[in-house]
Amino acid sequence: MNIHTYMQTLGQQAKAAARVLSHLDTNFKNRALIAIANELQDHKADLMAENQKDLVAGKENGLDDAALDRLTLTPKSIQAMIDGLIQVATLPDSIGEITDLSYRPSGIQIGQMRVPLGVIGIIYESRPNVTVDAAALCLKSGNACILRGGSEAIHSNRAIAACVTQGLIDAQVPPTAVQIVDTTDREAVGELITMKEFVDVIVPRGGKSLIERISKEATIPVIKHLDGICHVYIDDKADIQKAIRIAVNAKTHRYGVCNAMETLLIAENIAPDILPELAEIYHSKGVELRGCAKTCSLLPKNCIRATEEDWQTEYLAPILSIKIVSGIDEAMNHIHQYSSQHTDAIVTEDYTLARRFLREVDSSSVMVNASTRFADGFQYGLGAEIGISTDKLHARGPVGLKGLTSLKYIVLGDGHIRA
Repeated sequence: MNIHTYMQTLGQQAKAAARVLSHLDTNFKNRALIAIANELQDHKADLMAENQKDLVAGKENGLDDAALDRLTLTPKSIQAMIDGLIQVATLPDSIGEITDLSYRPSGIQIGQMRVPLGVIGIIYESRPNVTVDAAALCLKSGNACILRGGSEAIHSNRAIAACVTQGLIDAQVPPTAVQIVDTTDREAVGELITMKEFVDVIVPRGGKSLIERISKEATIPVIKHLDGICHVYIDDKADIQKAIRIAVNAKTHRYGVCNAMETLLIAENIAPDILPELAEIYHSKGVELRGCAKTCSLLPKNCIRATEEDWQTEYLAPILSIKIVSGIDEAMNHIHQYSSQHTDAIVTEDYTLARRFLREVDSSSVMVNASTRFADGFQYGLGAEIGISTDKLHARGPVGLKGLTSLKYIVLGDGHIRA
């Protein structure tokens, strides 16, 4: 296969489909989403069978537990994909929406209209559910997309892509609106991220090395995040039982995800009351604890000394770093120094401190008395997400429908000319 010619063909087809999608009636888009959901429902067994091929190959190729977890499709996760499609179909369609319309002294009216970005290239590893999430959000927001999944999920992605294509055909939507790069050749990635004549934005989802490569080599704007070094700070005015539930859930609900807590910060006045119980729970779940000197002194049997590297590490594994701090100021200073600006949370019953934390912590999601695991497009009511952006321009946080659109100015006149 000539990769350059193949990718150019995908780009041309996506560009043509994007033009159709940009003015497609909402009902057509919603029918397509429901048709794709029905295809997934009808082919659950096929999806599981194809996913099993990827899991077998992954184990043979030495994928770690976190990668295998992200790769695995279960009846529950397939149902979540179906539910996501249905939820996106019920969301308002903002394409064509006009806002801030006002008269100028000249008599013209000025406003802004929400429009699609065009063609979105999405590069991702392991997670086959991204194929559906990306297709759903791009379709509803009027964008065509080119999806390049990881080689470790090739069988799963092909099976999902077949459902997506058939759903589009059933709804009379151009099937080239969603295209899967059907090759594991790494050269395809290099082509995709430099096809600026066809592709308007790139969204990488995967490990740090992948995202660094895309950010460095792409000639197209990139929506990205590099790390998910998420913190939970337990204040000395926290409700202990709330704090324990949140700290356990934020770390142990799932390990190989970007919104899992990697560092726990605890106010020194409450640490002796909460740390031993937390350590027992973490120990029962197989979580390795790495702590500061004060933490190790409180947990001499269950904790090893943390290094400077630990505060900077996204483990994506059952490992947790813990630091005892004097209070909210030291906690926020630590977050400022080490956070990847993904998601950080405070547990406290002090409303004033909670407001300070919300205002002063500069992350894409900042939470009060809630697990970091809620930093997710589905949980935020976005239907799904195409990724979580820690950039500050255009889109930040979970990127849903509006994150895949832009605004253009519109001018309404009635024969007006400039004097």
